[in-house]
Amino acid sequence: MIGIVIALLSGALMSVQGVFNTGVTKGTSMWVSNSWVQFSALVICLVSWFFTDRQSFAGILQVQPKYMLLGGVIGAFITYTVIKSMDALGPAQAVMLIVVSQLAVAYLIELFGLFGVDKQPFLWRRVIGMAVCIGGIILFKWES
Repeated sequence: MIGIVIALLSGALMSVQGVFNTGVTKGTSMWVSNSWVQFSALVICLVSWFFTDRQSFAGILQVQPKYMLLGGVIGAFITYTVIKSMDALGPAQAVMLIVVSQLAVAYLIELFGLFGVDKQPFLWRRVIGMAVCIGGIILFKWES
């Protein structure tokens, strides 16, 4: 149950963050805004680390495979693409497309066992569920 609550909170925070980041970009520039987002996240992470686990940063050197360390790089491009999509499409439509894209890519990662994730069997109900989500986007966007 706690996982569901945290996932719902995560989605809500992503939507609010996307709107905030788009607003900051209007007053600055894309990369200034993105830098601020990443810098402020770093500060919060360091303060949280200081008051909680204090585990050595040397553990980063032990991470295998090394490409797993690219999460921050991907994060910068996530921020960029969220800002651009929200600016072009508006928050609701952008988030719907982002979520469907996340769902499709996550399912492919599980289906093929990519990046060390346990391989899962193909299930038609998951494909149908994704199709329903895409149908929801079409219905949401439909103008009469």
